[in-house]
Amino acid sequence: MKAQTIAAAVGAALIFGAGWAANGWRLGQDIAQIQLTHTQELAARDAGTFAVAQAIDTKYQGALNASIQEQARLAGAAAVATRNAGRLREQLSEGDRRIATASATAVRDYATTANQLLGHCSQRYTELAAKADGHALDARVCRAAWPANLLNMEKLQ
Repeated sequence: MKAQTIAAAVGAALIFGAGWAANGWRLGQDIAQIQLTHTQELAARDAGTFAVAQAIDTKYQGALNASIQEQARLAGAAAVATRNAGRLREQLSEGDRRIATASATAVRDYATTANQLLGHCSQRYTELAAKADGHALDARVCRAAWPANLLNMEKLQ
């Protein structure tokens, strides 16, 4: 009887050990599956973050390139304006010399034309000031809105 009890105990221990090992293998597979799923989720999240960063970088680079092109265009326009201003100064100097010998009627016509020109310039300066104020406001709004855009990155995709 003792031998049967020992054999039963050994058999039970073997069965228990086999069950324990099989359960360990199953749990190992479960853990490996959880780790794989977690790794895939991290990779997907990292890919999403990378895509957002890439979208931000692409938008920034496009804006920077457009800004460089606009600066070149503005530099060209400024050079033309400088040349035109020089020619205008020459014409005004010539006008001053001509007024000295002009008739009273010619001087009155010149003064009337100069007044009209100054009125037109005043109107254009006022329009330009309004546009400059609008652009300054737009710039302030963009700067103020930047943190909100940075925090809400889903809209960038």
